[in-house]
Formats: sequence, structure tokens, C-alpha cells
Amino acid sequence: MQLVSVEVKKFRNIIDSGHVEIDPEVTCLVGKNESGKTAFLHAIYRLYPARSNVSFSTSDQYPAWLEKKDRLKGHNLDKVNPVTATYRIDNDDLAILKDRFGEGIISPGSEVTLSREYGGKLYYTLNVSEKNFVKHIIDTFDWPRGTKSKANKIKTIDALKDYVVEIENPKNSEASDSLIETVTNKLDSILGENELKAAVWATLKSRIPKFLYFSEYSSLPYSVEIERILKTDPENLNDNELTARTLLELAATDEEYITDPDYERRKRELENVANAITQDVLKYWSQNPELRVQPDITQKTVEDNKGNCSVLDELKLRIWDQRHQLSLPFDEHSTGFRWFFSFLAAFSEFEYRDDNLIILLDEPALGLHAKAQNDFLQFIEERLAPSSQVIYTTHSPFMIQPGKLERVRLVEDKGQTEGTRVSSEVTTTDPDTLFPLQGALGYDLAQHLFVAPHNLIVEGTSDYTYLRVISDYFDTLEHRTPLNDKWSLVPVGGVDLVPTFVALLGNHLDVTVIVDAQKGGHQKLAKIADQGILNSNRIITIGSVLGKKEADIEDIFEEEEYLELFNNTFGESVKKQDLKGNDPIVRKIARAIGKDRFDHGLPADYFLRNRDQILPKLSEETFNRFEKIFQTINATLPAKN
Repeated sequence: MQLVSVEVKKFRNIIDSGHVEIDPEVTCLVGKNESGKTAFLHAIYRLYPARSNVSFSTSDQYPAWLEKKDRLKGHNLDKVNPVTATYRIDNDDLAILKDRFGEGIISPGSEVTLSREYGGKLYYTLNVSEKNFVKHIIDTFDWPRGTKSKANKIKTIDALKDYVVEIENPKNSEASDSLIETVTNKLDSILGENELKAAVWATLKSRIPKFLYFSEYSSLPYSVEIERILKTDPENLNDNELTARTLLELAATDEEYITDPDYERRKRELENVANAITQDVLKYWSQNPELRVQPDITQKTVEDNKGNCSVLDELKLRIWDQRHQLSLPFDEHSTGFRWFFSFLAAFSEFEYRDDNLIILLDEPALGLHAKAQNDFLQFIEERLAPSSQVIYTTHSPFMIQPGKLERVRLVEDKGQTEGTRVSSEVTTTDPDTLFPLQGALGYDLAQHLFVAPHNLIVEGTSDYTYLRVISDYFDTLEHRTPLNDKWSLVPVGGVDLVPTFVALLGNHLDVTVIVDAQKGGHQKLAKIADQGILNSNRIITIGSVLGKKEADIEDIFEEEEYLELFNNTFGESVKKQDLKGNDPIVRKIARAIGKDRFDHGLPADYFLRNRDQILPKLSEETFNRFEKIFQTINATLPAKN
């Protein structure tokens, strides 16, 4: 089951976060300090927490400037739902439901919505098909002659029960005396005391991913009183104590083992666990690969207020640095390494239990160097995201992936009246909020040396190749118009990234955009134009130039010419008569070869490597279309240039 959206209302400085879409893999919440990033994580953590030491509290979490006012209005604040989350049911969930409730109890792609009120009560919303469930029950039994056809028209459980009573009577000699009992037992075995929807929810509930929240306050302490940590109810432990408890439980199956009087035995087991976690850390820790966590169990004598003495076992953690031949207490070493080790210790508790998790990381890697932050992003991608959705907060440019800006959600405090808002739109007017994105993108651009005074933004390398190569060829011809030599072509890695790039840099650079077929990103571009960030005449769609509703860069070529490129690239023999439909040629080819899509970059690469042989053979029609594209682009250059 996958989290698809979250909405937070009336929680700390959040009045209404807005509908926040959650990425299937990683969602990055970006905002300045005190913008509400942590509040957003705290709210969704309490919806369905993996740990039992958190809950909602109106006195601590209800917006202070609204609490008195809402109480005077007669509102019961305990009945307010501060967080609502929507999950999409996947095929594995459907398979489990089918085994118990039959085919079609829930439609593929259906969603379940959870909310929790301040008072703690959890609510769920989901749609189930009672009709399909009844059909499943009906198909389970052999019905008396002449009764099945009417049974198949029944749509409700109550109607089914009534019909069974109707047909089981002395006049129906073929009816079994136990039909009522058989049907009732079957329903009871599936539903128990529940209504149908409640029974379906009871099955799904264990599959809802729980939220694991981790921040700097969850890090391991240097010293831990073992007996107190192990015997105290987890609800009464703070986050760093729970992390310590996890480390202790990983080292032993019960508390007697970890407090065994045999020092060597308990020391060895703790070291094994610490070494295993350290090795996991060092896979992604390039700063100093010669660190080791050294756990030990010591004893101290304490005296109570009556003068009675007792001996307490304590876990102590130190970090040995082989490079510098130095050992330091755990809480005196670098923040980054401690955070990393502590998180893996906490995460291991659930990883080894194979729990469904959504991981919430509050300012992870904050104490790390830029390179180490990049290492942590790799850790998220390779270790966490394949098995768990991840939502993390940051204000560091180095914790943002320029190639995956569609994962970014901006968090901005709009003031007391409106509160914190969370959005995927990058049209915010607050420069402090945008700064991390600008920094991430600027760093990436600086590495690739793309930015110039006049920038032509294209979706990807294929667009760049065709436009650049043919423009250069036109430059050698007297009767053709190439791209103006002032243009710097900037491929940004996909249509979804074009609006983000333009929104971040459109106010500061001379930008024209050319995009392919009608896609979702065009609506965002239109919004940017409406807000004055980019003139609408500087957004060029290939379809509009070619007079087609939909057209990709490949549609500028004559169909036979692009087919030749495709066939030579992939060793295929697709013919023009094999292409069906009026949509772009890349889609028609994909259908013809029985695939959803193919790598569009490979024909462009073939075109680049064989341009000297291909260019002289291209038709006048193809050249005319490219020239029209170039003329349209050139016309968007500022007049003063």
C-alpha cells in the first residue's frame, strides 16, 4: 500500500497545509527554519506511528491563537482531525482481500483514507462492493434447482439471508435443512461480529504502513541505564531512549542475556551488533572509513534515599577513530556519524521485523559536509526507498537532487492568518524558501557549464542533438536559416523539470522553452506565464509550429526517415504501413513493436554518429519543418539583441 497524499489542519503553525501529493519513493520538504517542516512531519507521524510514545494533544499542538477562540465558539477540539492521509491499495492488498472476500470486493486502484482526531480516535474511509461479496458467497454453495438464478440477482447480505430463509421451507423438498446454518456460518467465518466494511478494514489495517519519525533528538546517548530502559513501558521513553532500547534488543533476545554476569559473552554480542551497523554506515560514509563504534557494559553503585546500595548496569558507547588513534565518547564525536549510526540502529528494529514503514527524516545529514550529504542521498535511494517511502525535510541545497525536482515540496509560513502551506509549485515569492532549490540547481548548472545570456530550454538530449546538428548543418547552407548563434541549448532532463527550471531562473535569465507533445508540464508552464515569470510567446510547442495537436521532436522528420533511423538503431524492420493512429510517431512505433516505449535517445545518438551520411539524404519537407522551428525560436530573442 502506498501513501499518495496528506493534508494537515490546525496543528501548531499549520492552519491548512493544502493537499500535499507524496512521491511514490522520496518526497523532499524544503523550507527555511521555523517554516513548519517539522510540524508537518510531527502531524503525519501521529496519524499511525510505529512507536507508541507519541499522541495528539490539543494543549500542546492546537494552534495557540485559535484554541481560545474555537473553544468559545463551542467546538470540541478533541473531535478535530489534524491530519488526513490517503493510501492507494496495490495488487498484493487486492490478492489478500480476494482470498477472503472474493473477486472485486475493492476495485483496482482504489484508495483508503485515514484520519485521526486530537482525542486519538482513528477513522477510515474506503469503498467496498457488497454486491461482489454476495456473489462470492452465492458461488460457494450448491443451490436447489431453480433458485440460483434469483440468487444471482441479490446485491446485499441482508437480502441473501432473507432469500435463504424463503427457499428453505417444507414446500421445497430439494432444499437442505442446513442451508440457513451453512450460509450463516460462512458469513460469520468471514465477517465475525463486523459489518462488511469493518471486516475489510480489519484485513487491510495490518497492511497500512506505519510512520517512523527520526530526528537529532532520536540519536543514541553516550550512557544508558540498561535495566530501566528495558523494563520501562516504551510509551514512557523518549526517542533517544527508544533507539538505545532497540540497540540492546538487537544484541539479545531477552534482558537476562544482556545483563549476563559473563562479561565476555555480553560484550561480544554487543560488539557484533555495533560492528554490523557500523559496516552499514561505512558503505555510505566516505568522510572517514576508519571509525568504529565500541559498546561496553559497566557497573555503577547507587544509593537510594534510605541509604540502601545497589549495582546498576550501564551501556556506554564510544567511537574509535583508527586514523587518528583516538577514542571519544559517542556524544562528543561528529554529529553526522552519530546521527547516521543511530538512525540505522532505530531502523533495524523494524527492518528485521519486515514491517511496512514510511520513514520521516527531520533535517537528516544536517551536520554533514556537502559530499557526505550526497552520500546520504545515495543511502536514501539505495537502502531506504526500494522498500519504504521516505519523506524528509531540509534547507540544504546539497540535500536536493537537481535531476529529481519533481519530488520537492516547498514549505512556506504565510503568517498567522494563513499559517504554513505546502506546495509542489515553485512560484513562491519568498526568496529564502527558494534558495535551497536555486542553490542545488545552480550547483548542478555550474558543474555542467550550461547557463548563458540566452537560453533555449529543451526537454532532453534527443531534442538537443537533433536541433544542434541540423542547425549546424543549415549554417553551412546559404539558403537555410539556422538557430541564432546567441542561443545556448540547455537540456534539463525531461518535460517535468522544464517548469521548475524556468520558474527558478526565468526571472534572471533570457529563456525560451520548446517542448514536445501536450503533457502535464504544459499546464505548469502556462501558470508561470500567467504569473509573469515567462512570456507566453516564449513557450513553443512543436505541435503548434507543425499544425498538429500533438507532436514530438521526432515528428519533424518524414515518417520514412525516422523509421530508417529507428530500424538502423535497433535492428528492426518496421514499415510505414505498420504504423497506426494519429499520435506522435514514437508512440506509433512502440505499438507496432508491442512495447510501451523505447529509448528515444538511441536513435538520436545514431543520428549524431552518422550525421555526415544522413544529413544529405534528408528531404526538403523535413528541412522546411526544422527551419520553421528555428525561425520561430529566433523570433523570441529580445529585439535589443
